[in-house]
Amino acid sequence: MERYWKLAAGVAAVALFASSGAMAATHAKHHAGKASPAAHGGGSQARLGGKPNLNGIWEVLNSANWDLEPHDAQQAPVSPELLGATAAVPGGRGVVEGGTIPYLPAALAQREANRKSAPKADPEAACYLPGIPRATYMNHPFQIVQAQDGDMLMAYEYDAANRTIYMQKTGEPPIDTWMGTSYGQWEGDTLVVTTLGQNGMSWLDRKGDFLSESPDTKVTERFTMTDADHIKYEATITDPATFSRPWKMSMILYRHVEPHAELLDFRCVPFADLLVYGDVLPNKDAK
Repeated sequence: MERYWKLAAGVAAVALFASSGAMAATHAKHHAGKASPAAHGGGSQARLGGKPNLNGIWEVLNSANWDLEPHDAQQAPVSPELLGATAAVPGGRGVVEGGTIPYLPAALAQREANRKSAPKADPEAACYLPGIPRATYMNHPFQIVQAQDGDMLMAYEYDAANRTIYMQKTGEPPIDTWMGTSYGQWEGDTLVVTTLGQNGMSWLDRKGDFLSESPDTKVTERFTMTDADHIKYEATITDPATFSRPWKMSMILYRHVEPHAELLDFRCVPFADLLVYGDVLPNKDAK
């Protein structure tokens, strides 16, 4: 029974985050419609308050969410006899600078343990918030809401997640959370976002790559528009308890330019009920 209530509390917390995220996404949709025409594809790069206008809906076209490192296409990790090719892992050239994540020995062993317990142990399967930087390269779009000045918002389709980018001096987060606390500043035409205070429970991909919970852990993201519809995205990971040195990933974000582009509903808590509660539900084997 104690385990049941712990699970219930965890999923209730996710539902609370999802609810707040849905409101943020609705707010994002309302304000994104006010961006200049050039910000929605075509023409020269738009500017807002003297800075590049990042407003829009963005998505990656890669397999980083499956595996950040280079990898071949692979059979479905579970139930290939039922899922066949529909759940196979797509190959990828990798997004990690140098190709290999520089784990410390003990952390590498933990990554391998995570891999063996996937996909069930992946927080994504239970619909927990994805953390940073993973939220950026999941196979769901996200929306950037940028005003003339002041803080920014990033709203994600997956789990209705969202985060505020506080455009002020980096501070010390009051608590650790799934998405951490993000502080932004402009370096020329590049938006630099530093995220601190993540809880160390999220994974970086479905293979089991991860960050630790530590005051020294930080993710530094760089968003640089290369033209009206593409952003060069870079994320540098610093986590001395897990990695032998800081390391970087990079990829391209593509703007959705189709008419009426918007974030759709993917509040996934109900989809995870059987996974999370399956062993405690009454009559779970009843037909």
